[in-house]
Amino acid sequence: MKLIIAVIQPQKLEALRSALEAIAVTRMTVCDALGYGQQRGQSPTYRGHEYKTNLLRKIELQIMVNDDFVQRTVETIVHVARTGPEGNIGDGKIFILPAERTIQIAGAVEGPEAV
Repeated sequence: MKLIIAVIQPQKLEALRSALEAIAVTRMTVCDALGYGQQRGQSPTYRGHEYKTNLLRKIELQIMVNDDFVQRTVETIVHVARTGPEGNIGDGKIFILPAERTIQIAGAVEGPEAV
């Protein structure tokens, strides 16, 4: 089992949710996130005055999958979340972490069946 954490642009959420559902990945946790990476924030203009923001709005997805779903889940996220043919700075990141144990609270099911 693996925990896939994907940080993506907010406007990509619905398309990604639909694409993941099409490959039978139907469970995820979605969180609002603020952060920056290589782009170091931005300098927007409001009422003629430029101001510096250091944190950009992102969406964090937490998706627990069994090992046989990892590759197709990652490929789907990359394909849908990427802007342009080769992607751009700010498209996001994917982290894959091992999951030692999963327990379903409602049914007391444990292991891969709980995912």
